[in-house]
Amino acid sequence: MENPPVLVCRARFLLPLAQPDRGRRIQDGYVLSEGETILEVGPYTDEVGRRLIQTWGDALGVLHTRREVASSGVIPLQDVILLPAFVKAHGHDHEQPLIGIAKDEPLTAWLDHAVNPYTGFINKKRDELTEKLGCTPQLVTYLMARVCDIHYGITTAMVHHCNHNKYHCEDIARANETAGTTMIVAIGGQDRFYTPELLDKPGDALQRLEAALAIQASCTRTRFIPGPDQDFSNSRVVLVPQKAWARQHGTLFHIHSSEEPKTTRWFQEEIEPGRTPVEYFDEIGILDEATVLAHQVNCGPRDLEILARTNTAVVHNPLANTILGSGMPPVIEMLAAGIRVAISTDGSGSADNQDIIAAARLAAQYQKALHQDASLLPSQQLVEMITVVPNQILRMNQGELAAGRQADWILIDLDRPNLVPTRLDNVVENLIWAADGSEVDTVVARGRLLKHDGVVLPFLDGTTPESVMARVQAMSEWFVEYRESAPLLSGTGANR
Repeated sequence: MENPPVLVCRARFLLPLAQPDRGRRIQDGYVLSEGETILEVGPYTDEVGRRLIQTWGDALGVLHTRREVASSGVIPLQDVILLPAFVKAHGHDHEQPLIGIAKDEPLTAWLDHAVNPYTGFINKKRDELTEKLGCTPQLVTYLMARVCDIHYGITTAMVHHCNHNKYHCEDIARANETAGTTMIVAIGGQDRFYTPELLDKPGDALQRLEAALAIQASCTRTRFIPGPDQDFSNSRVVLVPQKAWARQHGTLFHIHSSEEPKTTRWFQEEIEPGRTPVEYFDEIGILDEATVLAHQVNCGPRDLEILARTNTAVVHNPLANTILGSGMPPVIEMLAAGIRVAISTDGSGSADNQDIIAAARLAAQYQKALHQDASLLPSQQLVEMITVVPNQILRMNQGELAAGRQADWILIDLDRPNLVPTRLDNVVENLIWAADGSEVDTVVARGRLLKHDGVVLPFLDGTTPESVMARVQAMSEWFVEYRESAPLLSGTGANR
């Protein structure tokens, strides 16, 4: 359907996730938006339907889906769950072509055998691949990530743009702008203990940030922030100026922390003797309410106290943490200490997909089993940790359905065997425990349809998901051929 100026959707179940009662569940509810903004949210009645038709007339677009059911009222009822679109607080848009590459390896070995070779491949072969693909290989890679996010109902993300990608900020902005999603790009960097060709000189990271501001000036959906890559790969010389830049410009600051156990031990023993990464960050003054740490798996005895005192946020990525054998962070203890924790997916190369529902489910399964307490991380809390909480951490205006919020919402298809029966009393529980991620039927971002009736729609410039996927398939095969003769990389973190 076309994107009307005013859009209304009536759903069998509505989960606003909004204050004052985030746990409120509405049977037969509706959302009304105008342009990019939500106007109304609440229970549907015939009176509401007549009022909307009378008020908006021909300007009102009524969302119809393949799951429309017979019902009374002038606004048709969709057999779906309507809730806020998912917000991803940590990911990597360069990893989708890496699915299945260098599996069964720990983090730093995987970086040297998958991420660094692939980003190096598309960087070195950029001109050749551009001629074959019709656009840069970076743009194709980042467009593929946008297709995957939309497929799984993610409309807003903070992307850690590291490795060779740090040289291609214009491409990722273009991909995000044309996809219609909302993005914070944390521009990576490193000046030690990394693949030599990627090491920065003092001042390089700040120059990239200043250049990114010029790109940002022509964007409506993309912002740039400092995103130094890893705790071990960035010295004080580059971290302190980047945090000062973030404070000067009022932005977030994003970095990986304490992810791999071997590397974390090596950090404490040889790189910053006697200090955990968190203690190191605290000592140099880069922790505060605007700092967001990815992973924070392997914590020292003082780390949680420091994170709570500085109000630093943590993004938990259970899919990647388990697949890479990194371990799992003490989420329950973090929450008890008052630390803000969001659940995310990381990149598809390590997590294999962007199914953020699966990430939330795994986070709970692990903690329930570890603590032998089934009451931990209930479904309502998990849903909020992939909507409300990351929205707050990223300082966005979505993550809940309420008047004045950005019109980002999704519809979950209930006509699936795994979601039958779904009732008002079990709708949230089914979303977490019974859904497999493929039920995201329709996605609306800033009032615009990005996915409808289970199909990701063409982007704003006409690019089709099918064309993107075909090019990524070809590029992945070229990369496998390239790897056969490429030199083996080492030198990242503990992979020395």
